[in-house]
Amino acid sequence: MNTNINLNWLRTFEAAARLSGFSAAARELGLTQVAVSQHIKSLETKLGQDLFVRHPKKVQLTKAGKSYLPSVREGLAKLTHATYGLFGTDIQRTIVVRASIAVLIWLTPRLTEFHQQYPNIKLKLVTSMWRDPIDTQKVDIDIVLMPSRKHTQAAEKLSDEFIVPICSEQTSKKISALGDLCHLEPINIVGYDDHWSRYMNHFDLRYEASADDAIRLQVDTSVLACELAAFGTGCAVLIERFARGSIGMGKDICIVGGPIPLNQSHYFANTENEEPISAEIEALKQWIRIEFSKPYQ
Repeated sequence: MNTNINLNWLRTFEAAARLSGFSAAARELGLTQVAVSQHIKSLETKLGQDLFVRHPKKVQLTKAGKSYLPSVREGLAKLTHATYGLFGTDIQRTIVVRASIAVLIWLTPRLTEFHQQYPNIKLKLVTSMWRDPIDTQKVDIDIVLMPSRKHTQAAEKLSDEFIVPICSEQTSKKISALGDLCHLEPINIVGYDDHWSRYMNHFDLRYEASADDAIRLQVDTSVLACELAAFGTGCAVLIERFARGSIGMGKDICIVGGPIPLNQSHYFANTENEEPISAEIEALKQWIRIEFSKPYQ
């Protein structure tokens, strides 16, 4: 068999596998759905294997497709990295990444590595907390947290998330069993109001006071909740990756209970930017995928 494989076929395969659909892949790559189908069919013919099971509104990888995908992604990433390393890039605009404050802070210590790999790529990081209705700047990459079962077909999952209780190192000395959490001041994060109850209910724990009386302190970001917890103000329930990321950055907090599923996940969400994904944006997205897939540190 001639082992030369069309690079466009591989890019199309990776996009279709990631987005679970030929239509979504076509939108991302700036191709027609017919062209995407032809690329995949040509690749399957070349390999002598079916890579996808076709369904009316989506596609699923076959066993062969699942085995092939990691090697394709690694190869494309190496090719992109080598290209930038040898020739650099003359990028015409800044890549805009939108995410929660917690995600951006979690990514911050990792960005040095990305800039070392791609020194010519310019980034603008914006938070998704307050969106300016008159801001017309396009967002290239949008990272969101949403229920795992309610994502749209074209949204790409980055990670399932778990939650853990945290408090200061000094406060943690008072905790010898999970039941001791019932005696700590809870810090409630607006928008994530169910995190405390979800965690407590999982272990069949109850506050002696009513729910309304128990929650005396509210904040609007997990970053502020972490700061308060570090100074011994109370106990907060955070997404585990953010808690461990804060500990890694030297924050004076401890995880004082095991993780439980949040039943929410981080995704690359659809953006209003209808332009085809550039090599620079894809390089950044691939780097973000890798960071989200790494074990907690």
